Amino acid sequence: MNYRLSDAARADGHRLHVHDSLASTNTEAMERARAGEAGPLWVVARRQEAGRGRRGNAWTSLPGNLAASLLWPVAGVEPDRIASLGFVAGVALADALEQARISARDTVPGLAQAPGARSFTLKWPNDVLAGDAKLAGILLEAEVLPGGRRAVVVGFGVNVAAAPEGLPYPAASLAGLGIAVEAEKVLEYLSIHVTETARIWNRARNFEGIRARWLARASGLGSRVAVRSGGETLEGLFETIDEGGRLVILAPDGTRRTVTAGEVHFGTAATAA
Repeated sequence: MNYRLSDAARADGHRLHVHDSLASTNTEAMERARAGEAGPLWVVARRQEAGRGRRGNAWTSLPGNLAASLLWPVAGVEPDRIASLGFVAGVALADALEQARISARDTVPGLAQAPGARSFTLKWPNDVLAGDAKLAGILLEAEVLPGGRRAVVVGFGVNVAAAPEGLPYPAASLAGLGIAVEAEKVLEYLSIHVTETARIWNRARNFEGIRARWLARASGLGSRVAVRSGGETLEGLFETIDEGGRLVILAPDGTRRTVTAGEVHFGTAATAA
C-alpha cells in the first residue's frame, strides 16, 4: 500500500511528500518552510532515524510505524494561539485512531472485545493513550523565519506495528491491541480528521470547540495529578484545561494553579512523583 491523503485533505490544498528514509520528518518539514514552502504539506518517512519527542527526548520509530509531520499555515493566527494547534492535532489523531479501530473491528471478528482496544484518551498536553500505555505522541515546533513569517510543524508518531521496549513508561501499538491496520491507512484517516478539526478550530477563532472535544477524551480528568515543572512539583486534582490550553490543577488548599509545561503523572503515579 502507498501513502496517500484523503480526498478531503487534497481538496483543502494538502500535499504529500513521502521519503524512504529521513532523520526527522519535523526537520525536513521545517527545512521546506525555510526554503519558502507555505503548506499545508505532509512529510512522511517509511524509516525515521532520529525522531524527536517533547522536552528533548528521542522518539523511536520502529518499522511499520507512522512518522509524519504537517507544515501548517498559520498566517493570521496570533502567536500566543499557535500552541492550541497541539490540541487540534491531538483530537484529530485520537479520532483517526478510533476510525482505524472501528474499521478493523468491522473486518476482524471479536476485535471489539480486545483488551485495551475500546477507546483512546488524550494525556495533556499531547500524548494519545490506550489504557495507561502511550500509543502516539505529537510534537509541535515553531520558528520565526526571515521576514517575520512564522512556520509551524506538527509531528505525529504512532506505534502502528510495534511499540518500543525499554521505555520508562508503558507503551502500546495498534497491532499489539489486535487492530490490524497499516501506517498508510492511519495517515489517510489522520488527514481526514485534521481537515475536520482545523475547520472547527477556525484559525484559533474557536478553540473552545476544540477544547470541548479534547476534554471529552481527557485522560485523568478529575483525578489526582502531579506535575513536575521547573524543579517544582504541583499536586492536586486535574480540573480542566483553560482557554489557553493550560492544565488547571485544584490544589488541596482550594486554590487553582495553571501549568504551561511539565511532566504529568496521574493516580498512583502521582503519589510517587
